[in-house]
Formats: sequence, structure tokens, C-alpha cells
Amino acid sequence: MKAKDVAKKYGINNDVFSAWLKGTGYSFKTGAMGGIDIADDQNIDEIVDVFRRQQADQQEQSANMAADQRLAEEEKQQALSNLIITPGFSFDGFTITKYSGYISGDHAVEIPRGIDNWWAGGATNVADALMVSLVDIRRQALVELKEAAHALGCNAIIGVDFDYLTLDPVTANSKGETKYLPYVFGVTANGNAVIIEQNKSTGLS
Repeated sequence: MKAKDVAKKYGINNDVFSAWLKGTGYSFKTGAMGGIDIADDQNIDEIVDVFRRQQADQQEQSANMAADQRLAEEEKQQALSNLIITPGFSFDGFTITKYSGYISGDHAVEIPRGIDNWWAGGATNVADALMVSLVDIRRQALVELKEAAHALGCNAIIGVDFDYLTLDPVTANSKGETKYLPYVFGVTANGNAVIIEQNKSTGLS
């Protein structure tokens, strides 16, 4: 019996069923047109039942994996939101129990130069464009900084500061003509990843 006829009769996907059948011990042969022919001496109901059960198991496993991934991502986001940072080197009421080393987070933005004529809108006001982008690139650099601390198993960052990079890139083509590329502004957030623990109250007043 042809696999496509089985799939049609039982309302299952022929491509998935045929691919699955090739990896089992059931007898089949490849037809002249590339389809799968199942040997006539086999119980089709049993084959379809095994296929459906295995597909159901795979779907359940996939659902469980997706749920685990969502839970892990939620836990990570919660840990990142609880991770605290400071430009200083200590936290009131906490003791640093482990130093995990220097970390950094980077982000950059390109700002087009524009063309200095009236019909093209004029040259870009770089200062205004940078100020609009500055908050975002600092925030994104801090996100990466926190990601780096979380990857080390830390819950805080000390000594946080920012370094800034500006590029005015130009290049030349084969004719020696100068091409001015977009301005590039980058920021690096630096710090030291640490583990902190809240100090226990002595109960004394």
C-alpha cells in the first residue's frame, strides 16, 4: 500500500509519515516516482498507531522543552532586573563575597552624514542626532554589561563607568575618490562583576 494513500486514509501528513517510516524497521520500498510503498503483509493500523504515539511523544517533549526555555528566560530576566550596579566599590548593607573580574558591554550607532544641499535635506546635524541616540546606546551597553555579569553567576557590578568612541570613517575607491561613510559613535560600559550578600542583622540596637 502506498504511504500517501495511508496518510490520506488516516488523515496524517504524508511527508512526515514517509520520512518516519524510513527510519523504522517496517518493510517498504521506494516507488518509481519516489513515493513509499509499504509491504502488503504488514498491519497498517499498527504502523499508524505507532507513528501517532511517537509523534505525540515528540510534540510533548517539544512542548516541555519550550516551557523549560520560557521558564529559564523568565528566571534570567528576573535575575537581570535584580542585578544592581554602582560606580562605587561597595553597597551599603552588603558584603562582597566574590570578585569575578573585569567585564564590559558595548553598543554603537551609525549616523548618516546627509548631503549638504537644500534638495537633499541638508547635512546631518550630528550633535542633535547623537544626543537622540546617546541614551539608547548607553542603555544597551548596560544591558550587555549585566548579561556578562549574569553569565559569570554574579548578582552585582561595581566600579561602573563609560568609555566613548567616535569614528569619522572615510574610504577611497579604485579611482582614488574619497567616500565619506556614516559617523560611528560607540560606548563601552565597564565594571567588575561581583557576588554580594546582605549583611545579617546583629539584633543589637
